[in-house]
Amino acid sequence: MSDAVKGPASYFPAIEKKYGRPVAEWKALIRASPLVKHMELVNWLKAEHGLGHGHANALVAHTLAERGGA
Repeated sequence: MSDAVKGPASYFPAIEKKYGRPVAEWKALIRASPLVKHMELVNWLKAEHGLGHGHANALVAHTLAERGGA
């Protein structure tokens, strides 16, 4: 049986490769943002940092899940 990563974290290697920043750095940016709603954060990452929708969504979903939602 494979131990493949599933869910939002499955995007992390592609995010690091495409945008040249470690996931921890993206998550720190999300945590430091004054925005709190999922789609506000997704749209911010897309507009300010040029992330694609799927990558931004995966980062936000994973980061918000760590702090218990929003």
